[in-house]
Amino acid sequence: MRSQWECLLQNLGCWYGSFTRLSPQGEILEDIPSETSLELKEDGQTICQRVRRFYDGKPQDLVLEYRSLNRSTTFFESGAFSQGSLQFAPFSEFGAELGLIHGDRRLRLVVIYNAASQLERMTLICEHLSPNVQMHTPALSPDALIGKWEGEKVTIAADWLEPETTKSLSQWTEESEFMPQGKTLFLPNGAAISCPVAIAPQQPFFICLSWLIAPTILQRMYRHYDHRGAWSSLSLITEHQKKVEGLVASSL
Repeated sequence: MRSQWECLLQNLGCWYGSFTRLSPQGEILEDIPSETSLELKEDGQTICQRVRRFYDGKPQDLVLEYRSLNRSTTFFESGAFSQGSLQFAPFSEFGAELGLIHGDRRLRLVVIYNAASQLERMTLICEHLSPNVQMHTPALSPDALIGKWEGEKVTIAADWLEPETTKSLSQWTEESEFMPQGKTLFLPNGAAISCPVAIAPQQPFFICLSWLIAPTILQRMYRHYDHRGAWSSLSLITEHQKKVEGLVASSL
């Protein structure tokens, strides 16, 4: 089993893509080309991360170095990860990032809530290890999920970082409610976001990023918070679609 640091190393390389800024309604406000590189320095213990975004063709860099991970960041063995606030509290800003990885592709989501606990902004980051690959594909639609999906669920609890793996089984129909009393947005590159429009005190909630990697491969990551507003667990679900009589999934 890989350590958290070894899981982080699955993200090494230069990731080419864009930061797509979205309104709370899912409208694209801005699409900023980007290059995000993670490099392990010669000492083998330091990561150098450079985030380069191009505004009107002009690069702006953010450079970070770190030698360890704090409790707000959690990785799975594939390199998928999440980082964010450990505690939701009224009258303060709250946010989280969820990142999925598959081979030479990554999909990341950043969500920010304002001090009034309202969803304020979102950023979807689609990336590839090759600079010549176009990530833009049609938006995910609910029809693409109709059917039976089977796979595994890996959960890391906030108070126990030893992953727990269980079987996963999901079945979507035309009547499925993706997130009652919340919001599900279907976006380009096979992505979907599920999160509350507003966070209510004393109510558990989750933020979910879904990614239809291929017509029959679906990944989902859930970041759960309990009724006290404390981060409680992180789950990664990887499923493959199984044929069910009368239900046929459409491709992207």
